[in-house]
Amino acid sequence: MTTLLETFGGAGFQEPAPSPLLLLGQGRDLASERGVECAGALPAASDPDLVERAVAARAALGDRAFVLGHHYQRDEVIRFADVTGDSFKLAREAAARPDAEFVLFCGVHFMAESADILTSDAQQVVLPDLAAGCSMADMAAIDQVDEAWDVLEDLGLAGRTVPVTYMNSSAAIKAFTGRHGGTVCTSSNAEVALRWAFEQADAAGAAQGAGDGSGKILFLPDQHLGRNTAVLRLGIPLEACVVYDPRKPDGGLTEAELAAARVILWRGHCSVHGRFSAGNVEAIRAAVPDVTVMVHPECKHEVVTAADEVGSTEFIIKALDAAEPGSSWAIGTELNLVRRLAAQHPELQVHYLDSTVCFCSTMNRIDLPHLVWAMEQLVEGRVVNRIVVDADDAHWARVALDQMLALPGI
Repeated sequence: MTTLLETFGGAGFQEPAPSPLLLLGQGRDLASERGVECAGALPAASDPDLVERAVAARAALGDRAFVLGHHYQRDEVIRFADVTGDSFKLAREAAARPDAEFVLFCGVHFMAESADILTSDAQQVVLPDLAAGCSMADMAAIDQVDEAWDVLEDLGLAGRTVPVTYMNSSAAIKAFTGRHGGTVCTSSNAEVALRWAFEQADAAGAAQGAGDGSGKILFLPDQHLGRNTAVLRLGIPLEACVVYDPRKPDGGLTEAELAAARVILWRGHCSVHGRFSAGNVEAIRAAVPDVTVMVHPECKHEVVTAADEVGSTEFIIKALDAAEPGSSWAIGTELNLVRRLAAQHPELQVHYLDSTVCFCSTMNRIDLPHLVWAMEQLVEGRVVNRIVVDADDAHWARVALDQMLALPGI
Protein backbone atom coordinates (compact mmCIF):
# COMPACT_ATOMS: atom_id res chain seq x y z
CA MET A 1 0.00 0.00 0.00
CA THR A 2 1.40 3.39 -0.97
CA THR A 3 1.56 6.00 1.74
CA LEU A 4 2.73 9.61 1.78
CA LEU A 5 3.42 12.10 4.53
CA GLU A 6 4.60 10.69 7.82
CA THR A 7 3.92 11.74 11.35
CA PHE A 8 7.05 9.85 12.31
CA GLY A 9 6.65 7.13 14.87
CA GLY A 10 3.15 6.07 13.84
CA ALA A 11 1.88 3.25 11.67
CA GLY A 12 2.39 5.21 8.46
CA PHE A 13 2.28 8.54 6.71
CA GLN A 14 -0.74 10.77 7.12
CA GLU A 15 -1.78 13.40 4.60
CA PRO A 16 -1.32 16.78 6.31
CA ALA A 17 -3.99 19.40 6.61
CA PRO A 18 -3.69 21.65 3.55
CA SER A 19 -2.02 24.97 4.18
CA PRO A 20 -3.50 28.16 2.72
CA LEU A 21 -2.35 28.68 -0.86
CA LEU A 22 -2.95 31.45 -3.36
CA LEU A 23 -4.98 29.28 -5.67
CA LEU A 24 -7.31 31.55 -7.58
CA GLY A 25 -5.30 34.74 -7.72
CA GLN A 26 -8.34 36.90 -8.39
CA GLY A 27 -7.73 40.46 -7.35
CA ARG A 28 -4.42 42.03 -6.42
CA ASP A 29 -2.05 40.46 -3.94
CA LEU A 30 0.92 42.67 -3.19
CA ALA A 31 2.69 39.87 -1.30
CA SER A 32 2.91 37.55 -4.31
CA GLU A 33 5.78 37.61 -6.81
CA ARG A 34 3.59 38.93 -9.60
CA GLY A 35 0.42 40.33 -8.10
CA VAL A 36 -1.98 41.07 -10.95
CA GLU A 37 -5.66 41.24 -11.66
CA CYS A 38 -7.40 38.78 -13.95
CA ALA A 39 -9.68 40.48 -16.42
CA GLY A 40 -13.12 38.90 -16.52
CA ALA A 41 -14.85 36.63 -14.05
CA LEU A 42 -13.27 33.28 -13.25
CA PRO A 43 -15.49 30.22 -12.91
CA ALA A 44 -16.05 29.27 -9.31
CA ALA A 45 -13.72 26.52 -8.05
CA SER A 46 -16.80 24.70 -6.75
CA ASP A 47 -18.65 24.85 -10.08
CA PRO A 48 -19.87 21.26 -10.63
CA ASP A 49 -19.77 21.78 -14.39
CA LEU A 50 -16.14 22.92 -14.43
CA VAL A 51 -14.67 19.71 -15.85
CA GLU A 52 -17.41 19.54 -18.49
CA ARG A 53 -16.66 23.15 -19.47
CA ALA A 54 -12.94 22.35 -19.70
CA VAL A 55 -13.60 19.35 -21.94
CA ALA A 56 -15.89 21.43 -24.20
CA ALA A 57 -13.43 24.34 -24.48
CA ARG A 58 -10.50 22.04 -25.18
CA ALA A 59 -12.48 20.25 -27.90
CA ALA A 60 -13.55 23.55 -29.46
CA LEU A 61 -9.94 24.73 -29.69
CA GLY A 62 -8.75 21.45 -31.20
CA ASP A 63 -5.37 21.60 -32.92
CA ARG A 64 -5.31 25.40 -32.66
CA ALA A 65 -4.19 24.99 -29.05
CA PHE A 66 -1.41 23.00 -27.42
CA VAL A 67 -1.59 22.58 -23.64
CA LEU A 68 1.60 22.04 -21.65
CA GLY A 69 1.58 20.83 -18.04
CA HIS A 70 4.57 20.95 -15.70
CA HIS A 71 5.10 17.96 -13.41
CA TYR A 72 4.32 20.10 -10.35
CA GLN A 73 0.82 20.98 -11.54
CA ARG A 74 -2.28 19.63 -9.85
CA ASP A 75 -3.89 16.49 -11.27
CA GLU A 76 -7.01 18.44 -12.28
CA VAL A 77 -4.83 20.50 -14.64
CA ILE A 78 -2.51 17.69 -15.77
CA ARG A 79 -5.47 15.72 -17.14
CA PHE A 80 -5.94 18.37 -19.85
CA ALA A 81 -2.24 18.63 -20.79
CA ASP A 82 -1.18 17.35 -24.20
CA VAL A 83 2.37 16.93 -22.88
CA THR A 84 3.81 16.85 -19.36
CA GLY A 85 7.42 17.41 -18.40
CA ASP A 86 9.96 19.73 -16.83
CA SER A 87 10.36 23.35 -17.88
CA PHE A 88 12.81 22.92 -20.76
CA LYS A 89 11.18 19.79 -22.15
CA LEU A 90 7.88 21.67 -22.32
CA ALA A 91 9.42 24.71 -24.02
CA ARG A 92 11.00 22.46 -26.64
CA GLU A 93 7.71 20.63 -27.13
CA ALA A 94 6.01 23.96 -27.78
CA ALA A 95 8.63 24.87 -30.39
CA ALA A 96 8.09 21.49 -32.05
CA ARG A 97 4.40 22.28 -32.66
CA PRO A 98 4.56 25.23 -35.09
CA ASP A 99 0.99 24.63 -36.30
CA ALA A 100 -0.47 25.34 -32.86
CA GLU A 101 -1.77 28.90 -32.83
CA PHE A 102 -1.99 29.02 -29.05
CA VAL A 103 0.35 27.49 -26.46
CA LEU A 104 -1.28 27.30 -23.05
CA PHE A 105 1.53 26.90 -20.55
CA CYS A 106 0.40 25.41 -17.24
CA GLY A 107 3.51 26.27 -15.29
CA VAL A 108 5.08 29.51 -14.09
CA HIS A 109 6.12 32.77 -15.72
CA PHE A 110 9.72 32.02 -16.67
CA MET A 111 8.60 28.81 -18.37
CA ALA A 112 6.09 30.66 -20.51
CA GLU A 113 8.81 33.19 -21.39
CA SER A 114 11.06 30.36 -22.60
CA ALA A 115 8.22 29.01 -24.69
CA ASP A 116 7.71 32.44 -26.27
CA ILE A 117 11.43 32.66 -27.06
CA LEU A 118 11.53 29.24 -28.70
CA THR A 119 8.24 29.38 -30.61
CA SER A 120 7.54 31.27 -33.83
CA ASP A 121 6.16 34.79 -34.06
CA ALA A 122 2.89 33.34 -35.33
CA GLN A 123 2.31 31.49 -32.08
CA GLN A 124 0.89 33.06 -28.93
CA VAL A 125 1.86 31.80 -25.48
CA VAL A 126 -0.78 32.07 -22.75
CA LEU A 127 -0.20 31.71 -19.00
CA PRO A 128 -3.60 30.99 -17.39
CA ASP A 129 -2.72 33.05 -14.29
CA LEU A 130 -0.14 35.83 -14.59
CA ALA A 131 0.42 35.63 -10.84
CA ALA A 132 2.08 32.22 -11.28
CA GLY A 133 5.62 33.42 -10.76
CA CYS A 134 8.69 31.70 -9.35
CA SER A 135 10.27 32.86 -6.10
CA MET A 136 13.68 31.54 -7.20
CA ALA A 137 13.61 33.35 -10.53
CA ASP A 138 12.51 36.53 -8.80
CA MET A 139 15.56 36.38 -6.48
CA ALA A 140 17.76 37.52 -9.38
CA ALA A 141 16.64 40.88 -10.78
CA ILE A 142 18.45 42.08 -13.88
CA ASP A 143 19.61 45.34 -12.29
CA GLN A 144 21.15 43.36 -9.41
CA VAL A 145 22.94 41.03 -11.82
CA ASP A 146 24.22 43.94 -13.91
CA GLU A 147 25.57 45.52 -10.72
CA ALA A 148 27.30 42.27 -9.75
CA TRP A 149 28.95 42.12 -13.17
CA ASP A 150 30.13 45.70 -12.70
CA VAL A 151 31.82 44.60 -9.46
CA LEU A 152 33.62 41.81 -11.29
CA GLU A 153 34.65 44.20 -14.06
CA ASP A 154 36.01 46.73 -11.54
CA LEU A 155 38.14 43.96 -10.02
CA GLY A 156 39.38 42.79 -13.41
CA LEU A 157 37.65 39.43 -13.02
CA ALA A 158 34.79 39.66 -15.52
CA GLY A 159 37.04 38.80 -18.48
CA ARG A 160 37.65 35.32 -17.07
CA THR A 161 34.16 34.75 -15.68
CA VAL A 162 31.47 32.89 -17.61
CA PRO A 163 27.86 33.23 -16.47
CA VAL A 164 25.67 30.14 -16.32
CA THR A 165 22.00 30.57 -15.52
CA TYR A 166 19.60 27.88 -14.49
CA MET A 167 16.54 27.41 -16.69
CA ASN A 168 14.55 28.69 -13.69
CA SER A 169 15.37 32.33 -14.43
CA SER A 170 13.73 35.24 -16.18
CA ALA A 171 14.21 35.99 -19.87
CA ALA A 172 16.21 39.07 -18.87
CA ILE A 173 18.72 36.93 -16.95
CA LYS A 174 18.98 34.44 -19.80
CA ALA A 175 19.63 37.39 -22.12
CA PHE A 176 22.36 38.68 -19.76
CA THR A 177 23.98 35.25 -19.95
CA GLY A 178 23.85 35.23 -23.74
CA ARG A 179 25.34 38.73 -23.99
CA HIS A 180 28.31 37.68 -21.83
CA GLY A 181 29.13 34.43 -23.59
CA GLY A 182 27.48 32.06 -21.16
CA THR A 183 24.88 29.35 -21.32
CA VAL A 184 21.69 28.07 -19.75
CA CYS A 185 21.48 24.77 -17.89
CA THR A 186 18.83 22.46 -16.49
CA SER A 187 19.10 20.26 -13.42
CA SER A 188 19.76 17.37 -15.81
CA ASN A 189 22.67 18.90 -17.72
CA ALA A 190 24.21 21.25 -15.13
CA GLU A 191 27.41 19.17 -14.96
CA VAL A 192 27.93 19.35 -18.73
CA ALA A 193 27.17 23.08 -18.76
CA LEU A 194 29.59 23.84 -15.93
CA ARG A 195 32.39 21.79 -17.52
CA TRP A 196 31.91 23.74 -20.76
CA ALA A 197 31.85 27.06 -18.90
CA PHE A 198 35.05 26.25 -17.01
CA GLU A 199 36.80 25.42 -20.29
CA GLN A 200 35.84 28.84 -21.65
CA ALA A 201 36.69 30.69 -18.44
CA ASP A 202 40.04 28.92 -17.90
CA ALA A 203 41.07 29.60 -21.50
CA ALA A 204 40.21 33.28 -21.02
CA GLY A 205 42.17 33.37 -17.76
CA ALA A 206 45.22 31.78 -19.37
CA ALA A 207 45.04 34.28 -22.24
CA GLN A 208 45.06 37.11 -19.70
CA GLY A 209 48.14 35.65 -18.04
CA ALA A 210 46.25 34.64 -14.90
CA GLY A 211 47.31 31.01 -15.32
CA ASP A 212 45.54 27.73 -15.86
CA GLY A 213 42.54 27.05 -13.66
CA SER A 214 41.98 30.76 -13.01
CA GLY A 215 38.58 30.98 -14.66
CA LYS A 216 35.35 31.51 -12.75
CA ILE A 217 31.67 30.78 -13.12
CA LEU A 218 28.89 33.11 -12.02
CA PHE A 219 26.00 30.73 -11.35
CA LEU A 220 22.45 32.13 -11.30
CA PRO A 221 20.04 32.08 -9.52
CA ASP A 222 20.03 28.86 -7.42
CA GLN A 223 23.02 28.56 -5.14
CA HIS A 224 22.24 24.95 -4.19
CA LEU A 225 22.20 23.50 -7.71
CA GLY A 226 25.40 25.38 -8.50
CA ARG A 227 27.18 24.26 -5.32
CA ASN A 228 26.03 20.64 -5.53
CA THR A 229 27.07 20.34 -9.16
CA ALA A 230 30.44 22.04 -8.73
CA VAL A 231 31.44 20.16 -5.58
CA LEU A 232 29.90 16.72 -6.09
CA ARG A 233 30.18 16.41 -9.88
CA LEU A 234 33.24 18.47 -10.77
CA GLY A 235 35.26 18.09 -7.58
CA ILE A 236 35.54 21.83 -6.92
CA PRO A 237 36.49 22.40 -3.26
CA LEU A 238 33.57 23.63 -1.17
CA GLU A 239 35.64 26.59 0.02
CA ALA A 240 36.14 27.67 -3.60
CA CYS A 241 32.39 28.36 -3.86
CA VAL A 242 31.31 31.73 -2.48
CA VAL A 243 27.81 33.20 -2.22
CA TYR A 244 27.11 36.62 -3.71
CA ASP A 245 24.35 38.40 -1.80
CA PRO A 246 22.88 41.18 -3.99
CA ARG A 247 21.50 42.94 -0.93
CA LYS A 248 24.99 43.66 0.40
CA PRO A 249 27.71 45.94 -0.98
CA ASP A 250 29.94 43.97 -3.36
CA GLY A 251 27.78 40.94 -2.63
CA GLY A 252 29.08 40.78 0.92
CA LEU A 253 32.41 39.47 -0.38
CA THR A 254 35.92 40.85 -0.19
CA GLU A 255 38.16 41.37 -3.18
CA ALA A 256 40.31 38.48 -1.99
CA GLU A 257 37.31 36.16 -1.68
CA LEU A 258 36.11 36.96 -5.18
CA ALA A 259 39.63 36.62 -6.60
CA ALA A 260 40.10 33.19 -4.99
CA ALA A 261 36.66 31.81 -5.86
CA ARG A 262 36.09 29.34 -8.66
CA VAL A 263 32.30 29.49 -8.46
CA ILE A 264 30.39 32.62 -7.51
CA LEU A 265 26.93 31.46 -6.44
CA TRP A 266 23.98 33.83 -6.52
CA ARG A 267 22.09 33.98 -3.22
CA GLY A 268 18.90 32.33 -4.48
CA HIS A 269 17.04 29.14 -3.74
CA CYS A 270 13.87 27.17 -4.40
CA SER A 271 11.25 27.82 -1.74
CA VAL A 272 10.10 24.19 -1.97
CA HIS A 273 13.38 22.29 -2.11
CA GLY A 274 15.00 24.63 0.39
CA ARG A 275 12.63 23.35 3.08
CA PHE A 276 14.13 19.88 3.25
CA SER A 277 16.73 19.28 5.96
CA ALA A 278 19.28 16.68 6.95
CA GLY A 279 16.98 16.06 9.90
CA ASN A 280 14.26 14.95 7.49
CA VAL A 281 16.64 12.38 6.03
CA GLU A 282 17.64 11.12 9.47
CA ALA A 283 14.00 10.86 10.56
CA ILE A 284 12.83 8.93 7.50
CA ARG A 285 15.71 6.47 7.82
CA ALA A 286 14.73 5.83 11.43
CA ALA A 287 11.07 5.37 10.51
CA VAL A 288 11.34 3.30 7.32
CA PRO A 289 13.79 0.37 7.15
CA ASP A 290 15.85 0.05 3.96
CA VAL A 291 14.43 3.24 2.51
CA THR A 292 16.14 4.85 -0.49
CA VAL A 293 16.24 8.63 -0.12
CA MET A 294 16.14 10.48 -3.43
CA VAL A 295 16.22 14.27 -3.64
CA HIS A 296 16.34 17.04 -6.22
CA PRO A 297 19.71 18.87 -6.64
CA GLU A 298 18.03 22.16 -5.68
CA CYS A 299 18.10 20.86 -2.09
CA LYS A 300 20.71 22.11 0.36
CA HIS A 301 24.19 20.59 0.21
CA GLU A 302 23.79 18.78 3.52
CA VAL A 303 20.55 17.19 2.30
CA VAL A 304 22.06 16.08 -1.01
CA THR A 305 25.10 14.55 0.70
CA ALA A 306 22.85 12.69 3.15
CA ALA A 307 20.63 11.27 0.39
CA ASP A 308 21.20 8.04 -1.56
CA GLU A 309 20.35 9.41 -4.98
CA VAL A 310 20.17 12.90 -6.44
CA GLY A 311 18.54 13.88 -9.70
CA SER A 312 16.21 16.04 -11.72
CA THR A 313 12.46 15.65 -11.86
CA GLU A 314 12.76 13.41 -14.91
CA PHE A 315 15.45 11.36 -13.14
CA ILE A 316 13.16 10.82 -10.15
CA ILE A 317 10.28 9.72 -12.37
CA LYS A 318 12.45 7.24 -14.29
CA ALA A 319 13.97 5.87 -11.09
CA LEU A 320 10.57 4.99 -9.66
CA ASP A 321 9.44 3.53 -13.00
CA ALA A 322 12.41 1.14 -12.80
CA ALA A 323 12.23 0.45 -9.05
CA GLU A 324 11.98 -3.05 -7.61
CA PRO A 325 8.41 -3.84 -6.47
CA GLY A 326 8.08 -3.63 -2.70
CA SER A 327 11.02 -1.24 -2.32
CA SER A 328 10.71 1.88 -0.15
CA TRP A 329 11.47 5.38 -1.37
CA ALA A 330 11.49 8.79 0.29
CA ILE A 331 11.32 11.60 -2.25
CA GLY A 332 12.44 15.17 -1.66
CA THR A 333 10.70 17.29 -4.26
CA GLU A 334 7.35 19.04 -4.84
CA LEU A 335 4.34 17.32 -3.25
CA ASN A 336 2.04 17.21 -6.30
CA LEU A 337 4.61 15.13 -8.16
CA VAL A 338 5.33 12.81 -5.24
CA ARG A 339 1.63 12.24 -4.65
CA ARG A 340 1.13 11.44 -8.35
CA LEU A 341 4.09 9.05 -8.40
CA ALA A 342 2.75 7.28 -5.33
CA ALA A 343 -0.61 6.78 -7.02
CA GLN A 344 1.07 5.51 -10.18
CA HIS A 345 3.20 3.00 -8.28
CA PRO A 346 1.05 1.11 -5.77
CA GLU A 347 3.68 -1.66 -5.85
CA LEU A 348 6.15 0.67 -4.12
CA GLN A 349 6.28 2.29 -0.69
CA VAL A 350 6.53 5.97 -1.67
CA HIS A 351 7.06 8.45 1.16
CA TYR A 352 7.39 12.20 1.24
CA LEU A 353 10.67 13.33 2.74
CA ASP A 354 9.19 16.15 4.82
CA SER A 355 6.47 15.72 7.42
CA THR A 356 4.77 18.99 6.48
CA VAL A 357 3.00 20.02 3.31
CA CYS A 358 5.32 21.35 0.63
CA PHE A 359 3.46 22.57 -2.44
CA CYS A 360 4.89 25.12 -4.84
CA SER A 361 2.36 27.83 -4.05
CA THR A 362 2.94 29.82 -7.24
CA MET A 363 2.79 26.73 -9.45
CA ASN A 364 -0.50 25.89 -7.73
CA ARG A 365 -2.01 29.16 -8.88
CA ILE A 366 -2.68 27.47 -12.20
CA ASP A 367 -5.90 25.73 -11.25
CA LEU A 368 -8.86 24.45 -13.22
CA PRO A 369 -10.86 27.71 -13.00
CA HIS A 370 -7.98 29.64 -14.55
CA LEU A 371 -7.42 27.04 -17.27
CA VAL A 372 -11.13 26.95 -18.13
CA TRP A 373 -11.30 30.74 -18.20
CA ALA A 374 -8.26 31.03 -20.50
CA MET A 375 -9.53 28.37 -22.91
CA GLU A 376 -13.06 29.78 -23.05
CA GLN A 377 -11.66 33.24 -23.77
CA LEU A 378 -9.66 31.81 -26.67
CA VAL A 379 -12.76 30.04 -27.99
CA GLU A 380 -14.53 33.41 -27.99
CA GLY A 381 -11.66 35.03 -29.88
CA ARG A 382 -9.96 36.85 -26.99
CA VAL A 383 -6.31 36.14 -26.19
CA VAL A 384 -5.73 36.66 -22.48
CA ASN A 385 -2.54 36.69 -20.41
CA ARG A 386 -0.26 36.52 -23.42
CA ILE A 387 3.43 36.31 -22.60
CA VAL A 388 5.67 38.36 -24.90
CA VAL A 389 9.42 38.71 -24.36
CA ASP A 390 11.19 41.91 -25.46
CA ALA A 391 12.78 41.32 -28.88
CA ASP A 392 16.35 42.13 -27.81
CA ASP A 393 16.10 40.00 -24.67
CA ALA A 394 14.55 37.21 -26.73
CA HIS A 395 17.48 37.32 -29.18
CA TRP A 396 20.19 37.07 -26.51
CA ALA A 397 18.26 34.57 -24.43
CA ARG A 398 17.98 32.42 -27.55
CA VAL A 399 21.77 32.70 -27.99
CA ALA A 400 22.24 31.29 -24.47
CA LEU A 401 19.64 28.58 -25.03
CA ASP A 402 21.19 27.61 -28.36
CA GLN A 403 24.56 27.33 -26.64
CA MET A 404 23.00 24.90 -24.18
CA LEU A 405 21.52 22.88 -27.05
CA ALA A 406 24.98 22.71 -28.63
CA LEU A 407 26.52 21.12 -25.53
CA PRO A 408 27.46 17.44 -25.84
CA GLY A 409 24.80 14.97 -24.80
CA ILE A 410 21.91 17.45 -24.92
